[in-house]
Amino acid sequence: MKRKVLLIINPMAGKKKSQPATFEIVEKFSHIGYDFTVKTTTCPGDATNIVKKFGEGFDLVVCCGGDGTLNETINGVMALPCRLPVGYIPTGSTNDLAATLGIPPNIRKATQIILSRSANMLDLGLFNTRYFCYVASFGVGTEISYTTSQTMKNILGHSAYLLNGFVIKLAHLLRNIKPVHLRVDYDDGIIEDDFFFGAISNASCVAGLFKYDEGDVRLDDGIFEMILVRRVSGAADAFEMFRKIQKREYDGDRLLYLKTRRAVITGEQAVPWTLDGEYGGEHDTVNFEVVPRAIKISSPQNPMFIGKERRE
Repeated sequence: MKRKVLLIINPMAGKKKSQPATFEIVEKFSHIGYDFTVKTTTCPGDATNIVKKFGEGFDLVVCCGGDGTLNETINGVMALPCRLPVGYIPTGSTNDLAATLGIPPNIRKATQIILSRSANMLDLGLFNTRYFCYVASFGVGTEISYTTSQTMKNILGHSAYLLNGFVIKLAHLLRNIKPVHLRVDYDDGIIEDDFFFGAISNASCVAGLFKYDEGDVRLDDGIFEMILVRRVSGAADAFEMFRKIQKREYDGDRLLYLKTRRAVITGEQAVPWTLDGEYGGEHDTVNFEVVPRAIKISSPQNPMFIGKERRE
């Protein structure tokens, strides 16, 4: 019996790389006996709705797009009675999760990984009622990803984030830098302070800028990493803190690097968040928890996964 595959394509992702590749992807799967249904996204949230409406009865869902499209696809999968395995063909601007998983930003090579049936179980984060794949963040610079226009992303790719973020927007934001007062209740205690930036993640890199020690991050251990930045005195100090994050110079005081399975983050006012690089709304209370080994995702063998046999 042929395996049934639901292919979801975001035609606007990256430099519109997915548009001419559709035929090639379908041809490769059809050649070895897969039965394909192709759906194209037309607006934000569309991938989630497509999976919810059409997902039952398929053996695999394949997402062709960026991190945001993958986020939507996985939120759709998590709403199904039976969670489908997920294949990912990254065609976005940054493709952070793909880099962590070891999936190359090459349509032919990424498709071959799916066809090989190599897969790993990936932890997800639950942010109130919405799932995220690799990062939830707030504070200085987080609006850069979701205020960068799709046109600029398509023209410049990852350079769009650097140009829009560190040349156009971040410099302006830092002139009027203001912290947010938050109470962070996590596995090892409670921290209450004024914070300028925070991120809860399960990845080796975020926005292609912040890179974690791959030997310290595991993608299926039921634990996420959390960075918190506090006591920043001005623009120059903020740039220095970003430099320290990049170099992983955590001092345990102003720059905190923590690990947790859950957290409750509360504030005196609603704070804007991003989820997997897209706008996640404004929240005065965030209930976060790890959903261990929630999704089976096509990916090569990777030392960042512990694997079922080693966990047991």
